Amino acid sequence: MTLNAWTLALQSLRHKPLATLLNILLMAVGIAMMSFVLSASTQLAAYALRDAEGIDLVVGAKGSPLQLILSSIYHVDTPTGNIPLSAEALLKQNRMVKAVMPLALGDSYHGFRIVGTSPDYISHYQGTLAQGKMFEAPMQAVFGAQAAQRTGAKPGANFFGSHGLAGAGEVHEDAPFEVVGILQPTGTVLDRLILTPVASVWQVHDKTHGLDASDPQEKEAMDESRELTALLVQYASPLAAVTMPRFINSQSELQAAQPALEAAKLFRLLGVGIDVLRGIAAIVLLSAALSMFVALYNALEERKTDLAILRTLGATPGKLFTLLLVEGVLLALIGAAFGWVLGHLAVEVLGRILSADQNLSLSGFIFSADEAWLLLVALGTGLLAAILPAWRAYRTDIASTLSH
Repeated sequence: MTLNAWTLALQSLRHKPLATLLNILLMAVGIAMMSFVLSASTQLAAYALRDAEGIDLVVGAKGSPLQLILSSIYHVDTPTGNIPLSAEALLKQNRMVKAVMPLALGDSYHGFRIVGTSPDYISHYQGTLAQGKMFEAPMQAVFGAQAAQRTGAKPGANFFGSHGLAGAGEVHEDAPFEVVGILQPTGTVLDRLILTPVASVWQVHDKTHGLDASDPQEKEAMDESRELTALLVQYASPLAAVTMPRFINSQSELQAAQPALEAAKLFRLLGVGIDVLRGIAAIVLLSAALSMFVALYNALEERKTDLAILRTLGATPGKLFTLLLVEGVLLALIGAAFGWVLGHLAVEVLGRILSADQNLSLSGFIFSADEAWLLLVALGTGLLAAILPAWRAYRTDIASTLSH
């Protein structure tokens, strides 16, 4: 009878195509929203944690700590300013500091940021070469995988950076970079950066302002005024988490931002929007349950005679009860499957849009473990909608129904 129940349920749903389609769409929209939120938020959280992993403190200019984190770790915001080069030496001399990675920002190429740094920064994200070699001298550059793919960069080619981090500034045609290497994909922020020695950024700055490094006095003045954008710090001792931020913030020109703390604030802000989307999805699912209930209840009223005939042909009340439940489950499962595909398609589309802006990369082919319970949600919704009509079918009175 199980096979018969499924067959009869399918035939019943085909008998009312418009109502069936509406119920499936309502269920699909609710599940799609849930699936989209779970998949996108899981990937965003994973990227955020991966990019900030192993960085205990970010030191930069006074301003917004969150802005400092976004600009120096995730490279999706403008820096708060510059800090003196002496800050690097100050931190390296501190026994509570294990490592310091300098960052010098200011230029970009086709929207991808040119980051002046040290080879340690590439090693931190476990970057390995796919082609060429690592930079060894100023004006040499190594491209992240995504940056290389989007710009068509190849080892041996030259390119010119443009002023600013949006890619629309003045092109520095008097300061060509040489591409010396391409990195393997890492799945981190490294993929969308162009890496070069810090001295390259200073050299471009000198040429832009017409400074002459061959003049000893001018060179001395230039060296004294050298600046960095930020410093990424790793602690040597757990005690540093207590003392270092206070020590840095006591310096007049410096600010300390803790990635873990600022990321938690950011997730709380994003969590409000995510909770709103989940609430809307829950309302849509409730609407789907009510719509299915009305459809199944009305269908029951129209099919009373058919159900009574089934009873006369030997169908037990339990089989009629099962039939109505199967209809609800079928509607829910078809809608859930369609919604799940729709949700991941939306994630893929969003990922392509974000990838075009060189900000984040989301994939519709990555699935969150939390999505497994969406099947239970869909089944529960279908069963909830069908339970009362199924109970009425169970209590169908053959004699009274056929006498009308």
